[in-house]
Formats: sequence, C-alpha cells, structure tokens
Amino acid sequence: MAVALRRVLQRWDGKIQSRLSPALRSKWNHPAGPKTIHFWCPVCKWGLVFAGMSDLARPAETLSLNQSLSLGVTGTIWARYCLVIIPKNYFLCSCNVFLGLTGFLQTARVLKYQSELANKNQDEA
Repeated sequence: MAVALRRVLQRWDGKIQSRLSPALRSKWNHPAGPKTIHFWCPVCKWGLVFAGMSDLARPAETLSLNQSLSLGVTGTIWARYCLVIIPKNYFLCSCNVFLGLTGFLQTARVLKYQSELANKNQDEA
C-alpha cells in the first residue's frame, strides 16, 4: 500500500513540476518547501497565533496568566531555534515571533488587570 501511494505521489509531483517555472520549481523542491514538514508545521502553528489574537477581544479577567506566559516563552525559544536548525526556517521563525509577541501582550494585559484589581482592593480597605 505504501509503495503504491508513493508511486502515485511521485507521478503527481512530476506533473506539478512539469508545469512550474524554474523559479517556482526551486521553491517547490526547497528543503523547507511545501513537500516537507518544515512548511506545514508553521502553517498549522499560525492557528495558535490567530487564537491568541482573537483573545485580544476577550476581557483580561478571563485570560490565563500561565497560558499567556507559556505562549510568549515558547514563541521566543522556538524563534531562536528556527534560526539554528538546518535548513533555516524563516517561515516558522516569523510564526514563532508573532506567537511570542501575542503571548507577552496577553501576559501584560493580565498583569495590568491584576495590578489594577489589587490597587482597587487596597483603596477600598
């Protein structure tokens, strides 16, 4: 079954490549191109970025400090890693940079809310 699937995919790949210009063919066959996990991982990871951006519309009291901080730190660590691995994956790096920025922005919102809540409670006491 795997051999048959591989043959079908190789035929499709050949048909696609025959229709591509030389510039597009080099991108198609790039080590971080659309035929590899190095391409599809960031495509899926952008979902985390969009989810974090959609949380900007949520009130700060409903956000999780741990989750927001985790996303920020994870994005920062993996953005650095994307520039160390071979092949360098700038697409994944851009995704991780935005993930880190979104996570740290949400963290700042949560911390600001908690600080304002603490100040409000001190003023009432």
